[in-house]
Amino acid sequence: MLQPNEKLFDEFWTFAFERQNVFVNKFIGKKPYTENPILKEFKFCNAYRVLDRVSQFLLSSVIQRKNNKSEDAIFRIVLFKIFNLPSTWQALEKEFGEISLSKFDRTKFSKFLTKLSLIQPLYNSAYISCANKVFGFERKHDNHLALLEKMFVEDKLAIKIMKAKRMKEAFEILVAYPLIGNFMAYQLVTDINYSNAVDWEESEFTIVGPGSKRGIKKVFNQFDSFEEAIFFAFNNQKKYFEKLGLDFKYIQNRILQPIDIQNLFCEFDKYCRVAHPELKSNRVKIKIKFVETSLRIDYVLPLKWNAVMTF
Repeated sequence: MLQPNEKLFDEFWTFAFERQNVFVNKFIGKKPYTENPILKEFKFCNAYRVLDRVSQFLLSSVIQRKNNKSEDAIFRIVLFKIFNLPSTWQALEKEFGEISLSKFDRTKFSKFLTKLSLIQPLYNSAYISCANKVFGFERKHDNHLALLEKMFVEDKLAIKIMKAKRMKEAFEILVAYPLIGNFMAYQLVTDINYSNAVDWEESEFTIVGPGSKRGIKKVFNQFDSFEEAIFFAFNNQKKYFEKLGLDFKYIQNRILQPIDIQNLFCEFDKYCRVAHPELKSNRVKIKIKFVETSLRIDYVLPLKWNAVMTF
């Protein structure tokens, strides 16, 4: 039986509302972005996953610069997400030109990335990419390159993914591979679904990460599964915003999807470390302070959404 702590659940939706307002105020150039002292001091991901900086780089530089419907689109997305770091992608393109499956050479990529690793990080530290030596290599990136070769050269993964009728079917294909856990596979199918190579219903299922689980435990007094909590929030978001008198700034009529809700519970867990330190978990501090950057993002949305941001 699902039972939210109504006070904290209200606060969760208020947090989502305030975080989206921070984005909107930045987007339109209105200061101050927020009066909330915690949101002022610390860094939190956007309410919409697609608006975060790395997702925007993926859309503008990985997906929408190349044929959005091809096998190359899927290869490019998976290659980028393995490292999840724009600087690594930019270095690869500077060395090899526009990335495509036909240009992929594991040995050449290995030599280049080994040299690159001596002067800059290869991986984004936002989430930990599995690093065991399943393909027998000492270096993490060599095992990942061998995985890409297995997936796309030997197994023709891109064709299998394009034939998948549902997001969960593609997830099950991906998660069967070594070095790809449940959470990584979920991120991958979400990103692949930003392209026009596939067209899946994204709200059919969700995978809950560890940070989101901590947030759900704080918000719900009782629940049968983490997924149940995510879908309860997904299905009732407008009801709660209306109840609280909050005019959430949706991207046109696109409501928050399960992956957005999943991310928001993770961010709310962070928020509670300061707002409600009495709610104990294995994390007690927010690591990253908010620092405004001068780097401008020209925001784009997946072409298939046929949506624009007008706030």
